[in-house]
Amino acid sequence: MRDGFRQAMSWLHTWVGVLAGWVLFFMFLTGALGFVNAEIDRWMKPEAPLHVPVPPVAEMLSMAQQRLATVAPDAESWAIRFPRRGASGDNWSNELWIRWPEGRESLDLRTGQPLVQSGDVVIRDTAGSRTLYRMHYRLHYMGYTAAVWIAGICAMLMFVGCVTGVIVHKKIFADFFTFRPGKGQRSWLDLHNLLAVTALPFHLMITYSGLVFLAYVYVSPIISATYGPTPDNHEAFKVQMLDWSLARRAEPWPQIEPVGVAAPMTSLTPLLSEAARHWGARPIVGVRIQYPGDANARVYLQAESDSSVSRQSQGMMFDGVSGALLQHDAGPQRSVPKFIVDLSVSLHEGLFAGPALRWLYFLSSMAGTAMIATGLMLWTVKRRQQVTRKGASPALGVLLVERFNVGVIVGLPIALAACFWANRLLPLDLAGRAAWEIHSMFIVWALFLLHAAVRVPTRSWREQCWAAAFAYLSLPLVNAFTTDRHLGVTVPQGDLALASVDLTMLAVGVLFAAAAVKLRAVESAIGHPP
Repeated sequence: MRDGFRQAMSWLHTWVGVLAGWVLFFMFLTGALGFVNAEIDRWMKPEAPLHVPVPPVAEMLSMAQQRLATVAPDAESWAIRFPRRGASGDNWSNELWIRWPEGRESLDLRTGQPLVQSGDVVIRDTAGSRTLYRMHYRLHYMGYTAAVWIAGICAMLMFVGCVTGVIVHKKIFADFFTFRPGKGQRSWLDLHNLLAVTALPFHLMITYSGLVFLAYVYVSPIISATYGPTPDNHEAFKVQMLDWSLARRAEPWPQIEPVGVAAPMTSLTPLLSEAARHWGARPIVGVRIQYPGDANARVYLQAESDSSVSRQSQGMMFDGVSGALLQHDAGPQRSVPKFIVDLSVSLHEGLFAGPALRWLYFLSSMAGTAMIATGLMLWTVKRRQQVTRKGASPALGVLLVERFNVGVIVGLPIALAACFWANRLLPLDLAGRAAWEIHSMFIVWALFLLHAAVRVPTRSWREQCWAAAFAYLSLPLVNAFTTDRHLGVTVPQGDLALASVDLTMLAVGVLFAAAAVKLRAVESAIGHPP
């Protein structure tokens, strides 16, 4: 009975991987980029200043207030967002943002002047890492509802695959120490198991947390049956169960109106002392000023929670003229479902993590990507060996999976490299330049899918691996020829966050080159791809 159950789980594990494997490969690969979003964004904006020490909050607040008073003196509201910090205290970015109803600017931390001035493009228009990251659940060109349903179904299948994989492998911990190279199907199974076991806690966490924080989409029929089918009914559910009142999120303070009497704004920097008295060393993440220059002006300070994964913020409200503290908000008392959702989002996106942990997230996600790839390849290896022993020809389904495996497993990384190439080579004044970075990616991917479809897999694996090696190894050279943010500058100046992107490109290129060399030897030995 036990062996029969394990065999049933093996069948389920296999077909879950085959049915969702390509989509899951896309989701894991693009999702991994979100964990190094700050580094990628800096690479894709070479006009931005090199890494500089982040000034004290008081200094940044003063320069932001001066700039807002100059550019938007009559605006109804101002907002200031400080450089984002990780749990370790390290800064994820060097951008100081200011906003007002009619616009926003990113200020240079050294001068307080905007990085985009007078309509002249100083920082190139780029899709950035956020667009790449959102692909892993938005699937880019698809509508939101259809995309998150497809992503959710595949994530559920991934979760089932993780659980059934644990059941199937009786010696799961021994698999962590087992790898037998040069053994054909056995080698690929060992590698698949090794990658699965190494990052199994991450795979379970990332899959389950993704399902949890989009659960309100997947259980919408249940919400409709319980609360009613209209948008107002669904909003009632969010307010009651998840504390997602839009009014509460946007404005947790008593509503005020301007009195129309001009009054000078208080200096904002002294307010930090009062905040420090209540919050200690807890970082302030943002400041909002309502009705600046009016006698009824208000200043709101927002600090992160003392819990690194709860995403619970705290705030203070001050009189914008006298600077007197009017109200101290410790944050709303959240329901248990809301706490679970916040915890899931923080774990899924690594919001609490410092640079070292974010890179561990990235490597774990890449291990998941490789695990999915080896599973897809193992499926075709096993079936090709079966028909080879019988002297028969592979079934059409096996041939299709073989070809799509090439176009997805190697073609998609090439397409991602094309996005970075486009960032450097597209004209700076091109209309819709950011969108064309992404269009370039999908055009290149379509070409390599076509290449995989018309070429014999034996050749297409090797050819596409060489293409990937060229695409990644040459990216740092393209960067050096088109910008002054190359390794010859970033490494000597100690800007390792920016240098890490070029170094990662080189490492990926070397891996693909090594794979191409290995494939040449495998092709000579067995006459078909691994």
